[in-house]
Amino acid sequence: MTSGMEWYPAAAMRKPSETATAFSSCPDRSGTGSEKWDRWTGRDVLPVWVADMDFRTAPEVLEALHARVEHGVFGYTHEPPGFRPALVGHLAARHGWQVDPDWIVGVPGVVTALAITARLLSDRNDAILTFTPVYPPFLTLPALAGRGCARVPLAHDAGGWRIDWDAFERAARSPAARLLWLCHPHNPTGTVWGHADLEHIADVAERHGLTVVSDEIWSDLVLDDGPHVPFASLDHPAARRAITLVAPSKTWNLAGLSCAAAIVPDGTIRRRWRIAGEGLVPMVNPLGYAAAEAAWRHGEAWRRELLTILRKHRSLVLERVASIPGLECTPWQATYLAWIDCRATSRENPQADCEAAGIGPSDGRDFGLPGFIRVNTACPTERLVLALDRLSAAFAQR
Repeated sequence: MTSGMEWYPAAAMRKPSETATAFSSCPDRSGTGSEKWDRWTGRDVLPVWVADMDFRTAPEVLEALHARVEHGVFGYTHEPPGFRPALVGHLAARHGWQVDPDWIVGVPGVVTALAITARLLSDRNDAILTFTPVYPPFLTLPALAGRGCARVPLAHDAGGWRIDWDAFERAARSPAARLLWLCHPHNPTGTVWGHADLEHIADVAERHGLTVVSDEIWSDLVLDDGPHVPFASLDHPAARRAITLVAPSKTWNLAGLSCAAAIVPDGTIRRRWRIAGEGLVPMVNPLGYAAAEAAWRHGEAWRRELLTILRKHRSLVLERVASIPGLECTPWQATYLAWIDCRATSRENPQADCEAAGIGPSDGRDFGLPGFIRVNTACPTERLVLALDRLSAAFAQR
């Protein structure tokens, strides 16, 4: 029988060769109900779209899941005793952010949490601001809640993607503006917002009474040396009332287990949180809690090895894209997502051209920016090379 605090031995062990094999090959996902792999069933299209990895998760996480399954009872589950301390320890170790465990609320996913904040922190016909291009639910969820979506386009130049501060100020000044949904690090551009950017965002939010909801699901996949600075860690009034959303799903490939956390410092909002989701938002499942706790407590070595692979893949993609006429790609600082500009090819529908060549990326139109594609690089290197060969074929001269 395991202890009440952990569903796994405290010192799960594995051989280095196990990790090497995990990143060089992956299981066949056909017939598993995979959203990623079933999209083009029956066609020779290599899926590199939705942001889940083809790698098996960390052995420590699998061990925790096996132990939880052995228990054999999967009743209604709230946050188990080890969940909040595991996240608190992870945030302190990785990002130097000290969080009160009482602030943490388990949620089935970051998208669900965004939907709750729309209903909880704004009224009908209020506006939710977001920087575009952006992860598609940021654009679709406001309307589902009867709110407006105010798109603030990011500026792009040779130095990368940056916030257009004048456009942000104008949007924040609107009487309807209530929330800023911040994607940090940013999906799809892979930009890591630095301390100065975050302070500027906080100043604008404070000046215009915006509540910042910061989606930091990619915070553990920063590829470069610069740190991730949690927005709510700033010494700023706007940061102290911000809500932060985190999850182990992107880092340890756990999206299907539906476990995330909202960090909500305001006690009144926390008490209203579950009420806002009643009838719509289910409890987090026990396997999700067990996997999240194991990942945050014991997944650091695996995460570091993953980063080595993702850095290698970034270099590979940038080199290949630079050799394809008409394509451009700004080096991404975080995530495993390549945001590729196809506009100079003058192709009317680059997504369709890619699919015809046997590669299935995400369509930039879904992110609010036509003419781009997003490529998921989190797969074995051999598979990524094949995807890039097909990308070259898609944009070969006709």
